[in-house]
Order: sequence, then C-alpha cells, then structure tokens
Amino acid sequence: MKFKSLTMVLVLTMGIVSLNNPTKSGHVSAAAAANPFFSESTLPFHAPPFDKIKDSDYAPAIEEGMKNQLAEIDSIANNPAAPTFANTLEAMERSGALLTRVTKVFFNLTTANTSDTLQKIKADEVPKLAAHSDAIFLNAKLFARVKALYDSRDSLKLDPESHYLIERYFKAFVRAGALLSEADKETLRGLNQEEAKLTTKFEDDVLAETNNGALVIDNKADLEGLSENDIAAAAELAKERKLDGKWVIALQNTTQQPAMTFLKNRALRERLFQASVSRGNHGGENDTKAIVARLAQLRPQRAKLLGYPDHATFTLDDQMAKTPQAAEQLLTGIVPAATAKIRNDAARMQKLIDGEKGGFTLGPADWEYYAEKVRKAEYDLDDSQIKPYFELEHVLHDGVFFAANKLYGITFKERKDLPVYQPDVRVFEVFDANGKSLALFYADYFQRSNKDGGAWQDSFVDQSNLLGTQPVVINVTNFTKPPAGQPALLSFDDVTTMFHEFGHALHAMFSNIRYPMLGGVSRDFVEFPSQFNEHWALDPTVFANYAKHYQTGKPMPPALVDKIKRSRTFNQGYAITEYVSAALLDMAWHSLPADAPLQDVNAFEAASLKRFQVDLPQVPPRYHTTYFSHIWDGGYSAGYYAYLWSEVLDDDAFYWFKEHGGLTRANGQRFRDLVLSKGGTQDVATTFRNFRGRDPIVEPLLEERGLRGGKP
Repeated sequence: MKFKSLTMVLVLTMGIVSLNNPTKSGHVSAAAAANPFFSESTLPFHAPPFDKIKDSDYAPAIEEGMKNQLAEIDSIANNPAAPTFANTLEAMERSGALLTRVTKVFFNLTTANTSDTLQKIKADEVPKLAAHSDAIFLNAKLFARVKALYDSRDSLKLDPESHYLIERYFKAFVRAGALLSEADKETLRGLNQEEAKLTTKFEDDVLAETNNGALVIDNKADLEGLSENDIAAAAELAKERKLDGKWVIALQNTTQQPAMTFLKNRALRERLFQASVSRGNHGGENDTKAIVARLAQLRPQRAKLLGYPDHATFTLDDQMAKTPQAAEQLLTGIVPAATAKIRNDAARMQKLIDGEKGGFTLGPADWEYYAEKVRKAEYDLDDSQIKPYFELEHVLHDGVFFAANKLYGITFKERKDLPVYQPDVRVFEVFDANGKSLALFYADYFQRSNKDGGAWQDSFVDQSNLLGTQPVVINVTNFTKPPAGQPALLSFDDVTTMFHEFGHALHAMFSNIRYPMLGGVSRDFVEFPSQFNEHWALDPTVFANYAKHYQTGKPMPPALVDKIKRSRTFNQGYAITEYVSAALLDMAWHSLPADAPLQDVNAFEAASLKRFQVDLPQVPPRYHTTYFSHIWDGGYSAGYYAYLWSEVLDDDAFYWFKEHGGLTRANGQRFRDLVLSKGGTQDVATTFRNFRGRDPIVEPLLEERGLRGGKP
C-alpha cells in the first residue's frame, strides 16, 4: 500500500478535513447547485455519484471547499467563549465536509484513473491545498485554544479516546509549526508550497516514464516463455496503442518486471530491465533527478525549522519505531542472513547457466528467470502449472471473502446498481455477522495506462461515530487484464497481493472510532493488518476452497500444494535484500542534514548502498531513487522500513493464531476487537501489546522467511 498524496497526508490524515453535513456555504450559484460535490451523496453509505461527476466539477468544489472550511476554522478560532472540547476539537472534526467529499474522490481518481485534465487540475490545486493546511495549523488563535485544552486535559474528565484526541491535535499542530516565529512560519509555508509542486511533478513524470518505457515487440517468437494468456494480453495492449500486429510489455512500478521470470530471450530480458531502471534517469522532460535532489534538500530544511536534525528523525518521532536508529537496526540486522542466502542461491543459478553453456555471469536481468528454473529443478514447481488454479473470481469469492467470513462472519453482495468511475470497477456491499450493512467495497484490479503502478487501498468515505458515517473503501491493483472472454489467471504473488490489500480494507471496514482524526495509524503499523491477512492465502482450509482449476473445478493436487509451501523460502534472500536496500536508500536520503548541498543522485545512491553493504550487482533495490514513488510522492519518506517493521508484528500475531487454534471466529473477533477496530485511538504499541500480551519479537519473521538464526 502507498499513501497516495502528500496533500492527503498533510490534510486528510491529520483529521482536519472530515465528512459532515452540508457546509455553511452562504449563497450558492446555479453552477454550484449542479455540482454533485456541493451536497451530500444520496447513494448508500454516501458513495460517490460517479454517473454525475464531471472533470469540470473538481476545481470549483475544491476551491469552495477550502473557502468554506477556512470560514469554519475562523469561527472556531475567534469564538469568544472559553475553549471547550466541544466548541474547539469537535467543531474542527466536523469542519470541511465539502472539501473532504471532493478530495476523497479526486485523489483516488488521479492515481487510479487519471487523465491530462485531472493532472492539470492536480498541479493547480495541490499547492493551494498545502497552503490551506498551513492556514489551519499555523493559525495562532486556533492553536491557543488547542493548547489550552492540552494543558488542562487531565482535569477535563474525558473518556480515553477524547483524551487521546487532545494529545494528537496538540502534537499535530506542533509538528506543523505552530510554535514557530512568524518569520519561520513564512519560511515553512514556502517549503511546503515547493514540496507540493515537486511531489506532484514527480508523480506525473514517473507515470509518463512508466508508460513510455513499455517495450514494443515486433516478433512473437521473442516472447517465447510467456504463457498464451500473457502473449494475448500483450497483443491487446498493442492494439490499445494502435500498434496492430505487435506486442507490448507494460512496465510495473518495481525494478524487476514480472515478464523477466519467463522470457527466454536474454537480450529482451535485458532490454526490459534497462527500460525499468532508466525511468527518470536518462534526461528529457520527465527526468526526475533534479526533483529528487531538491526534495532531499528542502525536507531537512523544514525539519531543522521544527527542531529536528534531519527529516528521518522528524518523521520517526511520530512512529512506532521512534528513531531512525531503531529502524536501521532492524534493516541492517537482517542483511547478513539475507546476503548469505543470496550467495547460496546465486551459486545454484550460475551452475545452471554454466551447465547450459550460457557463457555469461548471472546478472540482474537474469535473476528471476533462473530463480524460476531452480524452482522448477529443485522443487519441480512451474508457475504455468499454478496459474490455472488461481482464477481471479475464485480467489476473490472463495479465498479472500471466504477467509473474511470464517474469521469475522462478514458476507458480501455485489452491487451492480451503484455507479463506478471505470467499467472494470466492481462494488460489493459488506454485511456484518448480524446481517447489518457494514461497508461498501470497491475493487479495481486490472492494469491501465492511466493508473499508477503497484497496489493500494484507499477510501471514498471514512467511518466516524461522531459524523455517523460508514466506510466506503477501495482496493486497486495492476493485474494483467485478459482478452475478452478469457479468464484472469493470477500468479501466487498476485493472490498474495489480493489478500494483502483486502487486509487494509478490513482495517478500514472494521474501524469503530468516534473522531475522524484518529482513523489513521502510524506508517510502521498500517501494514500490520494487511500483511497479517496474507497468511490466510495458504491456510489449508482457505486454500482448498479457492485453489481450483478454472476449467475442471478440481482442487489443486496435494503434491502441487506441497511444492508451493516447500518453495516459499526459496529466493527469500533476494526478496528481502531488494526490499531492505530500498528501505536503507530511503533512510539515507532522508538522513541528510539541512546544510547538505544538492546531491548527485546516482553517486549518492551508489555510495549509500555500498555503505550499508547491499550494493550487490545482481540484486538492485526494489526501487531506484528516480522512480521510488513511495518516498518522493507517496507519503513514505523515511518510512519505507515500515513494511519490515510491520512484518515483525504480523508474523508474531499470526503465531498467536497458530498457538490458539488458527482460523476461528473467536480468534478473528479478538483480532477485530483489539486491533482492527481501534484505529489510532491509542498508542499502537499498546494496541499490539493488548493483543499479543507482550511486545513483538523477531523470531517468527526469521522462521517465516527461512532465515532462522542467520543461516542461509
């Protein structure tokens, strides 16, 4: 999952913007009256009326939404009555209904279904939204009211969630610069404006580079090794680009590309690899190096203003890890075991190459291809054998939904009467165990050229007991869309992605909080529920229910299931090292001090990987700097370590399930009550401790990754 917008992180996740009743808008023009965002949706759960929304609706609604909310905030700040919890914090929580309605839809579409028009609107509005956030958090009168409540919080006799809300608001204001001098506030506003513009440009450039980097293949024979379905999909993609008679391999967001696992043509594999790693790094209008260098300079400058030595220290001060040193210790601590496993696996692959008289040394474009060969040779496992058992519909209904029903008692009904923003998008109503409607779930699974790479979860409406809203959530992935009439067959990695993103969706759907601001959790905790949900993909009961041949309906043979399980720890040295190297690269960039000069991007990356001893020629980082969207425009700056941190939590939590009977309603209900429903209503370390009975330990992760005791 990626946080999908700097502005959404600055504004929405701070809880200042929230869904509400219609705002105090004063006179409304005829044009505004026709704008669907200017009134609350009448659809179930206030779902977006996509059949009525036009591109021309966004900018006016965003502009009016900011205007309305600032009027509401001004009224709160200038209230002559003494500050109370109700007239200050609850009033702030209720503010900004129109702005929330439009930005929730707008930022989802600019990542999942964008256009030149939407990108232009985003470029215009994101800097204004950053200024809007500053206007709220740098409002001295407003902060004075928040501080008064914070100073007297222990005497207010509030419930724990309300008490915690005061603490979160005070910290949010301080971290946003409320304690700065007026001169420093003005400097901060300028840095925030510049960052908003740069991150928007970075996101647009990476999308353009990813689309432009797609390989065009003239000869079908060059695609030897790909399945017939994948070849047909490549032909369809070529037709979409008006390249009839050719084939197109689109790029995914990561460094390694799925097709490299199967392409026999080494020259084509290397072309594909070079297209991937050169994104943003070969000159031209979409080159991102200058953007990256400047972002890496202005972020520590902002951190210094706020009293921190660097951006990483500023960021982690508000996370479960608390310090960059704690995160680095986790990352570097696993490097020796992972690299030892890499050396072992590389030797096995080189032996295969030499046995075939290949005459070359294993390179990064060869790794996945020969890893697959080793998997076939040593585990007798061929991905083409597996995919027919992982048809998308079976995985969704008989796997993802089935596991959720077994654990939490929820059920699903597809709603074809609700409008969607793109024909491939589907909507499901979710019912709780008592039969009551719980949420809406949107699923957008197939790759498009106007969709960001990767996979994520987001929401159109967030749950809040204060506002009386129920969740409307969405999962977005980039699975290859099959030709018309053909089934969508998934790899087991794709299956895991479906379970992962649905874990995020469950976290949102089971939220049971009062205040919108407390709906979010720290980045190094947010991946815990999603990664935890991945475990059920291989649970025997769940797996047997969905892993059925799409043509015959027969279950996957036990021998093939066993091969999948036995091969799970193979190539884990590579998988964890490509991830850790990217996470350490992120930490290196965001540990630069405020007085550091502009960096040579490629030189800095090379030096950083060498310093952390992860500069392995065959194992590039999962993302190189110039297309590392997570950290430059996705909200994970100094936070990419969070996936491994959360994995420690999820494996440890899963072992609790193993110790207590596994997939049962009682266990699922306990996890829902103690983890999934809590949101950010308490310190997340407390949330984990309440569930597990102790602090997390790393041993389950090492066991699951096949890295026990540092042995390869």
